[in-house]
Amino acid sequence: MSINPLKISKAWYIAIALVMLALLVWLFSQGKEKEKVSFVTEKVSAVNIQNSITATGTIEPVTSVTVGTQVSGIVSKLYVDYNSVVKKGQVIAELDKSNLTSQLNSVKAQLQQAKAQQQSAQSDYNYQSANYKRYQTLYQKGLVSANDFETARLSYQTSLQSVKSAKQQVASTEEEVKRAQTNLGYATITSPIDGIVLSKSVEEGQTVAASFSTPELFKIAQDLTNMQVVADVDEADIGDVKTGERVSFTVDAYPNDTFEGTVKQVRQEATTTNNVVTYEVVISAPNADLKLKPGLTANVTIYTQEHNGVLSIPTKALRYTPQKETVGDKKILDTNGKNKVWTIEGNNIVAHSVNIGISDGTHTQILSGIQEGKEVITGVSATTDEESTVSSQESSPFAPGPRRNNKNNRNGSK
Repeated sequence: MSINPLKISKAWYIAIALVMLALLVWLFSQGKEKEKVSFVTEKVSAVNIQNSITATGTIEPVTSVTVGTQVSGIVSKLYVDYNSVVKKGQVIAELDKSNLTSQLNSVKAQLQQAKAQQQSAQSDYNYQSANYKRYQTLYQKGLVSANDFETARLSYQTSLQSVKSAKQQVASTEEEVKRAQTNLGYATITSPIDGIVLSKSVEEGQTVAASFSTPELFKIAQDLTNMQVVADVDEADIGDVKTGERVSFTVDAYPNDTFEGTVKQVRQEATTTNNVVTYEVVISAPNADLKLKPGLTANVTIYTQEHNGVLSIPTKALRYTPQKETVGDKKILDTNGKNKVWTIEGNNIVAHSVNIGISDGTHTQILSGIQEGKEVITGVSATTDEESTVSSQESSPFAPGPRRNNKNNRNGSK
């Protein structure tokens, strides 16, 4: 009986395929047995938790005064320049006084004339008063007519009104003299405060007109060692900003330096720019070394909450939820609660319901529910003989499970 060679080859192919399939199954099962799941844990401990908001602002002097003039004229002399240090009452500029002096002399002459008119009116009054009294006596004795008596009385009353009018004219002219003297005094411009000149807006020989508004001549800052930052805080963050909160800020001029301050004032007036509503927050900025200059842009961080040494856990521990596929042979013991963390207790994964406080995103304050020093689970990792891969540390429907990752990695290595 003859044997078909094709049948023999086919049998060999089947046998070889079965052997290879068995080998692959054995290798795969061996790989699964060597895969290990371990837990990533961190201790419940005391840390410093801070919440902050950011904003931008401008460095400004705490007190600055714009110096102008109330009278028009030509700037005849300037005694200060940029960065000049000045004292209160120091003469810093003068206007031409020719016209102002002429006006003063004119009203003084008018005053002398008014006083002379007052004296003349007073003399006439004295005469008319005496004459009226004389005619009154004669009229009572029947020695003068009623018409003469009435004429004398009318003259007396007229002189009395003239005296009053002359007195008013003198008083009015005296006020004009005072006004002219004041205007002449305004031509000499003095510093209203001790400080330093930040800006100068005029030059000698320039004409300034004070008809409709006060011309700006100088801007003087009182004390550059005590500056402030006026920051624009978004309406979404302004509710957390309170007076006294700590602030740190940087300026581009000194990128390696961090300056400290505190919130001094939260202004109520809103500013709307391109439909964005902001509020001004005034921040103290001590400047003993004079590094901070008016007008610099400050990048501000306002610490709205600061709690030092509070019991806390990593925030990701609150997001971890154990899955049967990742805990191996350990038993999951769950509990009711809105916020839970998990610990390893022997062969069990135990849930703890906790009350939480503030959070900075990385750490969350624990008010109750777990003791300091406990190790809470923040994630899991799966390891094999060839490599180690960390699975999702958070419970998320979009995160791949550890077995799928290992399988993908294994397939990739093949």
